[in-house]
Amino acid sequence: MPLTPAARSLLDMIYRVGAPRFHELSVAQARRSFEKLQFAFCPDAPAVASTFEVPIPRPDGSVLLARLYRPLSSRPAEHLPVLVYFHGGGWCVGDVPSYDALCRELANASACAVLSVDYRLAPEHPFPAAVDDARLAFDWVAGHAETLGIDAGRIALGGDSAGGNLAIATALARREAGGLQPRFLLLIYPSTEIVSTRASRARYAEGFFLDRESLRWFFERYLPQGNSEDWRASPMRAPSLAGLPPMLLIGAEFDPLIDDCAAFAARVNAEGGVVDFVETAGMVHGFITLGKLFPEAGEAVQRAAAALRRHLLETD
Repeated sequence: MPLTPAARSLLDMIYRVGAPRFHELSVAQARRSFEKLQFAFCPDAPAVASTFEVPIPRPDGSVLLARLYRPLSSRPAEHLPVLVYFHGGGWCVGDVPSYDALCRELANASACAVLSVDYRLAPEHPFPAAVDDARLAFDWVAGHAETLGIDAGRIALGGDSAGGNLAIATALARREAGGLQPRFLLLIYPSTEIVSTRASRARYAEGFFLDRESLRWFFERYLPQGNSEDWRASPMRAPSLAGLPPMLLIGAEFDPLIDDCAAFAARVNAEGGVVDFVETAGMVHGFITLGKLFPEAGEAVQRAAAALRRHLLETD
């Protein structure tokens, strides 16, 4: 189908006014621009039962910050399943506040807790800093579940775009390490390969929000050494995708990454995994947080929440 009227309107507005693309901005300007977009078009943030800040100590003595959301339906003493969520933004922009509304929506709709992780950003902290933070977040939550009111046996990993990449990389690392594994992966248009020649990279290279030069801008700052073949940066490069948790992968039809997402889902399926791949018609990359503009965002949240309930609440 064509772009939805709302998506077409957003793109027309962006390109008509000549707003600078990410690759034309400084890092500070790009972060501010991303933040303004999120707050302009995110839905109203619903009330939840509670939120609190979670400081996670790193081995070097610094602190990884995260925010834990408990859904309205929860009881104070209840040990909840949890979704550990990594925000999008090309590993360079985005933060916990700009994803506040989405995490609240996911918590209430799924009846699960959500831990939103403020991982380190490039270029100040290039690869593998974000990967290390993502792995630390999972391990720390699993080890401190009682304190957090979490059920360590029911942990899901999730994220959008760069955050989806971190969720996959963390699941692969946990598979290799053995021991406690995530029960489910929620992946929203994840970056699965840094270097790709699939058709959608060219088909949607210009005029569809995530332009080719903006992708390059993100990749060059995240991977200044150009090590794009490392599976922690490009999970599609992992020798095997077998043994990953069941997953829901939500893509956007007019996204330069859509063919990469489809190829990743196909390979997971071919290697014995369970994956539900949904291509959201008429949408562009980044739509999930723009619920004030796109009703499809709310529909995707409900689909994600139903999958979380099925895998974390309705299984033995």
